Amino acid sequence: MIYTNLLLFLVAIFLFSVDTIPETPMFSPVIALLLFVVSVIGFERICSYLYSRPSSYTSGGYFDSEKKLSVLALVFFGVGALYLCDVKYYLAFLSIGGRLPALINIAGLGVFLLYLALMWKGARRSYQHVFGRLYSSKAFILSNFKANLPIVLPWVMLSLCYDLLQLIPFVPLQEALASQWGDILFFVLFLCFVMLFFPPMVRRLWGCSPLPEGELKENLICFCRKQEFSADLYIWPLFEGRVLTAGVMGVVPGLRYILLTPAIIETMTMEELESVMAHEIGHVKRYHLLLYVLLIGGFSLFAAMLAEPFLLLLLSRAFFIDLITTGNIDPETLFAALGSVPLLIFMVFYFRFIFGYFIRNFERQADLHVLKVVGNGRALVSAFEKIARMSGNIRDQKNWHHFGIGERINCIERAEVDSRVISGHDRKVRNSLLAYIFALAAAFMLVREIPVDELSRSYEEKYAEAVIMQKAGQEPDKAIWQRMLGDLMLGKKHEKNALTAYEKAYSLDPTNPEIRNNLAWLLLTSEDLELRDPIRALALARGAAKMQPKGYILDTLATAYWANGFVKEALETERQAAFVDPDQLRLYRSRAMGFAEESYEEGVARKKVEQAEQEER
Repeated sequence: MIYTNLLLFLVAIFLFSVDTIPETPMFSPVIALLLFVVSVIGFERICSYLYSRPSSYTSGGYFDSEKKLSVLALVFFGVGALYLCDVKYYLAFLSIGGRLPALINIAGLGVFLLYLALMWKGARRSYQHVFGRLYSSKAFILSNFKANLPIVLPWVMLSLCYDLLQLIPFVPLQEALASQWGDILFFVLFLCFVMLFFPPMVRRLWGCSPLPEGELKENLICFCRKQEFSADLYIWPLFEGRVLTAGVMGVVPGLRYILLTPAIIETMTMEELESVMAHEIGHVKRYHLLLYVLLIGGFSLFAAMLAEPFLLLLLSRAFFIDLITTGNIDPETLFAALGSVPLLIFMVFYFRFIFGYFIRNFERQADLHVLKVVGNGRALVSAFEKIARMSGNIRDQKNWHHFGIGERINCIERAEVDSRVISGHDRKVRNSLLAYIFALAAAFMLVREIPVDELSRSYEEKYAEAVIMQKAGQEPDKAIWQRMLGDLMLGKKHEKNALTAYEKAYSLDPTNPEIRNNLAWLLLTSEDLELRDPIRALALARGAAKMQPKGYILDTLATAYWANGFVKEALETERQAAFVDPDQLRLYRSRAMGFAEESYEEGVARKKVEQAEQEER
């Protein structure tokens, strides 16, 4: 249940994090609020319907409804709240001028929790029937909130701490955070903090109480001492204590706890309880708790290393432009989709299969640790059979984070007959971890070889091209888009298309100096000599220079003078261009020298000879 909710909250946090804040929302505030209210009421009605069915008044039906509605809550949150209602836009003010963006993300998580609260409200009657405890709606929602808070609390604290550190006006600190390893160092320090202080906090949130003094506690403590292991023992009231399970928290002695539900204490014999304890001790002895941190941190490293190069590689492809221009898709929307959807798929795949693979095999390793400690697996098999029978005959039921109970029993029985099963599984886990670490290192090395700067430039060019072509198609009567389309086509050497775009821009706004200048330049310098028209170019350039005598416009006018045989005027105009724009002095001097050395007609003749030679080749 905890692992499933972890994945659920990760997806919700991810969806909100990658959602962009639009310049203007899709709907007006009133319509957006109305849609949000409709989505909330609609989800609440669905929850009421599912939990009113007779099947939801069984333990299996209750958990099945919860699973379906949890996924549906993500859909309502992503489509309704984020996409249609632009919740992030309306929450943007919480960042205090962009200084604390974590507050927006926390508020967004609160919106998702609202949908979950509606689910918990609808589940209350079913829960009371299945688990036999009465709650008010408020108390039941609060109980579920406290049960799930440990899943998201580290992210909340991490986000807030990072933003607050960014506000501290201490230069060395800011330089450290901005360095290549700053984020990683901060993340490592935060994980150390979490490992130290998180277990006591979770124990309180879950309402755990110390195991009462008595024979049971003495026997279990004595068993731990024989294993050279120390931990405080607590009763875990998970689902009113009626679930047959146990757990271990904390990697530091003194802040380490073994949690036992009342049901498992009441149901198991002392031998069976000792085997359960040995299983939990096995997690610690095999460093599984630290390895969980490595695996969760590994996802952050994978995502941080691969997200930008992968996104740039994707967006720099030609199909990016095709999707925008032919599909009439908003570039920002497509950018967000291409950036978020693959990463979301990777995240779900990572936790569902890679993380799931490791935690399943960690559980099996802890099972096999019991054989080493106790000497046989009879008590653990007996405990598993009781759990399977009393939990609704789930012996053959599988899930993504544990092997099925039947599979676990079969493995234990094989290991009792052949001890090589234990060593073989230990070797499997060790080799899998080495392969994982190797994959991390290989990804790091490969990312360093990816030409990120080159991909970034390519993406920026493709993005600009896509936006211009879309805008030119959507707003054909706006001269600015036609001019920019002409610039784009000219840069790509599509001179006829550029001329068409410039001509249309000029017809829409004939007094615009930029349009006149760019059209004049194309008429003077086109590689396609049939497109050249020096006389018209001079008229266009003169008008542009009168309206806006900038250096590059004067340079176009000088070229037009030269093309029409007015060399003296061309040289004088280049001197004016150099005076107006001294940063380009070398360019204008070089151009003036060219005017003096060769006439425009000679240049055209030379160009014809060069083109004829190229055609012959």
